Amino acid sequence: MQEFFDQIFEALGPFLPLIQIALIIIGAWLANRLMRWVIRRFVNGIVDGVKRKRGVDDTQSLQLGSPLASVRTVQRARTIGQVLSSILGVVIVVIAAMWCIGIISPTFLSSLALLSAALGAGLGFGAQKIVGDVLNGLLMVVEDQIGVGDEVDLEYASGVVEAVGVRVTEVRDVYGQLWYVRNGEIQRVGNNSQGWNRAVIDLAVPFDEDRERAERTMLTAAQELTKDPEWMLKLLEEPQVWGLETLSAEAVIIRLVAKTSPGDRWGVQRELRSRIQAALKREGITLPAMNTIIFDGPNGSAVRPGKGVQDRQQMQQQSDEGTLPPAE
Repeated sequence: MQEFFDQIFEALGPFLPLIQIALIIIGAWLANRLMRWVIRRFVNGIVDGVKRKRGVDDTQSLQLGSPLASVRTVQRARTIGQVLSSILGVVIVVIAAMWCIGIISPTFLSSLALLSAALGAGLGFGAQKIVGDVLNGLLMVVEDQIGVGDEVDLEYASGVVEAVGVRVTEVRDVYGQLWYVRNGEIQRVGNNSQGWNRAVIDLAVPFDEDRERAERTMLTAAQELTKDPEWMLKLLEEPQVWGLETLSAEAVIIRLVAKTSPGDRWGVQRELRSRIQAALKREGITLPAMNTIIFDGPNGSAVRPGKGVQDRQQMQQQSDEGTLPPAE
């Protein structure tokens, strides 16, 4: 029997390294598939457990029962699963490649140590960025700063997170453009999918208008929204009028706010503007023309005169100073 196996190995002698390399590649592929399957089963187990606990059949229904804890658990589990799958895939590929290289050239790995020492200084700066990307991505996921499906502002890109990789995070903006942001470049994360949001409406009302009447009209329109079955679940508290935000000679700014569920701020703001517009028409309250009042600053909270008003103010100033150019 031993002679039989010796004859087989002798016949396969020239092809034995190729067979070993093929077996290593097949083994690496199977190991990668197995690890991905294990991670997927782990993530699906967490997701199914949350669904059973909340008594729902799909992930979207979790937002009705628990808009924070359950949804964040599902998103975090899926994000960690993606990151672990990417890391394990890279590790398996590197190990298989080094193994194959060792079979082809047994002395290569020993010489690689000398080569790495020579190239270490040159590659150190580039490796630092890669390591920084990987570590920053892992920390963001572990600390629950970001997750798949979150609506985020990463300074470089804003939109919905589609994937969190080992080195790059993919964000789809409102126009459908997909942004690839290096994890190491992310210095701040604004997440609209955690806890709650706040819809803010800044309304410019003419200076001569009855401000209290305008506030009552705005608040009544906002309170009607809380009684609408389509919108009541998206509002966490009763809307409030915070009062006078900015004062100028042309108009005053009245601010109305409403606490919303995560990710629903923009839709609630649009619906509030629509209902406030209809209420103002019913009450006969007119608003200043946009060529007179220009919204400026965060949320339009600051007001400055438009170009026509600025021109008139400049001419009046020149007239008072006696520097007005003669008419042609």
